[in-house]
Amino acid sequence: QVQLVESGGGLVQPGGSLRLSCVVSGSIFSVSAMGWYRQAPGKERELVATITIAAVERTNYADSVKGRFTISRDNPPYAVYLQMNALKPEDTAVYYCNAVAVNSLGRVDYWGQGTQVTVSS
Repeated sequence: QVQLVESGGGLVQPGGSLRLSCVVSGSIFSVSAMGWYRQAPGKERELVATITIAAVERTNYADSVKGRFTISRDNPPYAVYLQMNALKPEDTAVYYCNAVAVNSLGRVDYWGQGTQVTVSS
């Protein structure tokens, strides 16, 4: 059974930093990308950042986090990280790790359980 285990969330003051981690356990194959999404109360889940799993990595960021957040990854066991700097109250949300696998059945999305990030003074 594939599990994505997130850690690193918490309470931080505006301007502070946090580093989120996500490690994949279980047998997972053909992972093409990993990323982070977030969902604030009363809002839809939105993309934060993604990174491709390839010889040449490509990253993609939401406009709201560009220049403040950095996504990175490690080789198998698959792991992805999100360094968050200059945090703002509007970054408060539950952050979810995502892994995308592409196989003969098509695209399969795996999700973590979520980790709470609260930015408040």
